[in-house]
Amino acid sequence: MRTQRDIYGNLNNEVLHQANKGVTINEIHNVYQPPKSLQQQWAAHSYHGSEEHNSRAVINRYLGYWDANPATLIPLSPRDSAPLYVEMMGGAAKIMAKGKELHDQGKYREAMEILNKLVYAEPTNQAAKDLLADVFEQIGYQKESPSVRNSFLAAAYELRSGIPGGASPKSSGPDTIRAMSTDLWLDFLGIRLDSKKAEGMKFVVNIVTPDNCEKFVVEMSNCVLTNIKGVQAKKPDLTITINRSDLEPVMMGTVTLDDQIATGKAKLDGDRKPYDQLKGVLVQFTPDFEMMPGTKAAQPTSPPAMSPFQQQEPGSSAGM
Repeated sequence: MRTQRDIYGNLNNEVLHQANKGVTINEIHNVYQPPKSLQQQWAAHSYHGSEEHNSRAVINRYLGYWDANPATLIPLSPRDSAPLYVEMMGGAAKIMAKGKELHDQGKYREAMEILNKLVYAEPTNQAAKDLLADVFEQIGYQKESPSVRNSFLAAAYELRSGIPGGASPKSSGPDTIRAMSTDLWLDFLGIRLDSKKAEGMKFVVNIVTPDNCEKFVVEMSNCVLTNIKGVQAKKPDLTITINRSDLEPVMMGTVTLDDQIATGKAKLDGDRKPYDQLKGVLVQFTPDFEMMPGTKAAQPTSPPAMSPFQQQEPGSSAGM
């Protein structure tokens, strides 16, 4: 217990000590080290976190993500900056040769620095991706923290083989969605909103769920969908009345809201247009976006066949 207390105390205090000496969020992971007395105790090792990650997190908590250098305030995206570096370094052949040399010398982080630029500049260059994967693998093997190690090894796999195909894993079931609060569901609809398609839309909708006595006002304004619990607009464009128990199968996708309207379990009062507009601007997410360039399948995954208001099963954050 004392070791746990001291490692987190040292992490917090020493990182802030270094920050007060001018060490930035982009440097602290190369500067912070626990004292030897803690390094020698297994309970202070990086089995469930990492010094590199957590030291940066401390600075981010107190000072934010920016290191105060204007050059890093609005940097180019990697796909835009990488071609400049590759051109100035003399092209892919020279970078590959130097990267292989650094790899063979065991200077993996130096090799990673230049090869990552090449892969972003040339995402179809499989030789470059394979060499960067070799580098990631060696760095991963050296890491004690499972989360850090797996980050490198997973990226190495995807660089060599692409993003794994098949169905996305499901870590929850209908009970999880049923347990979601209505306002949380409405919040997620706001996240799923395609703001480009919602340009110019403006409406106010009241939602009433009589069986649990909840009321919401939902507003579309400036391409943003917001909701307030316990409030009703005096002059809404539309009022939707549906029992929470009848809304849950809509959230789970076993029926559509239109089905509930047709059977009388949901009632629309006012102008139906906002309801139809909202249905048309909601998107379903697919988890096949790439984190490393050139790893996504040539044929993108189609969005799942889901009704507009269906809530996709959230992933588990339990760490199991």
